[in-house]
Amino acid sequence: MVVESIDLKNFRNYEILNINFDSNVNIIYGDNAQGKTNILESLYLCSTSKSHRGSKDKEIIKLGTSEAHIKVNVKKNGINYRIDMHLKHGKSKGIAINGIPIRKAVELFGIINIVLFSPEDLNIIKNGPSERRRFMDMELSQLDKIYLSNLVNYNKVVNQRNKLLKDISFNPSKESLETLDIWDIQLVKFGKEIIKGRVRFINQLNEIVADIHSKLTGGKEKLEIKYIPNVSEDNFYENVSESRDRDLRYKVTNVGPHKDDLVFYINGQDVRKFGSQGQQRTAALSLKLSEIELVKIIIKDTPILLLDDVLSELDSNRQNFLINSIGDIQTIITCTGLDEFINSRIDVNKIFRVVNGQVFDYKEED
Repeated sequence: MVVESIDLKNFRNYEILNINFDSNVNIIYGDNAQGKTNILESLYLCSTSKSHRGSKDKEIIKLGTSEAHIKVNVKKNGINYRIDMHLKHGKSKGIAINGIPIRKAVELFGIINIVLFSPEDLNIIKNGPSERRRFMDMELSQLDKIYLSNLVNYNKVVNQRNKLLKDISFNPSKESLETLDIWDIQLVKFGKEIIKGRVRFINQLNEIVADIHSKLTGGKEKLEIKYIPNVSEDNFYENVSESRDRDLRYKVTNVGPHKDDLVFYINGQDVRKFGSQGQQRTAALSLKLSEIELVKIIIKDTPILLLDDVLSELDSNRQNFLINSIGDIQTIITCTGLDEFINSRIDVNKIFRVVNGQVFDYKEED
């Protein structure tokens, strides 16, 4: 899988941008706050319909303009795809695949498989559970459209159920409680499917991550990821029923996979509680490298790897391991300078320099 080109118009700090990428390693360098990450964000947006920064569409459109456009050309399994995205203030984003508009953004998932690694990912273990759930959901959504459909439906049910809980607090009635019964059934229906998908995903990751982490630590550490569901499939409905009084009191749904978590163990100990920062970062790196390998296995192709200023956050041992793991994957790396370790350890095929929303092809004579 290869991103061949990207065109941006009024996206973040770019008025107009056209880039043709190499199929192997691409470097995008420049000072901070020049727009390097914005390029990666546009690619991620065309893969998942969402910003990896959690930004809203109106925040992505260039200041002083009313709309933004993205066009990405991708080759996957010998087939060319063109993704067009139109962002406009006050309206839902418009998306077309090969010139044909799609009705739902979820139809976009799975065309481009992206693995993004940023400095924030190094803190996935020590940060809150919402980031670990987001990791599961974003990867699974790219790999499994059935999971994505269940997740979308589940989130809708949670939102509707929460709205009803608030309404009941102002106007309790028999009809409202009967409606709550219906939402409970839907919550359990879609929630069970999410639990099944996450169990399968973590089992698949564990088959890969232990070997990667062992190599990364010279055989000294064994890494295991444990999925901690908020509720089991078997007792889901009972737990929802038991939580009803609490839900009504707090006006929010307290039970379900939207409360799940992951725990990382090194040699049997919880890394978040007892591991050093170095161990936490190494485990995060192992997780990302495992993600790459799992995507390869499932889609029978290579994903596109985006490294957003992450190499400078790693020590030389972890840098070497990550660079050696890239292999034949198309990789787009952002950094603040053409550091010697990049030039000496990795074959760079194309280099771009970013200066205040302008991108230039790097030439040796410069």
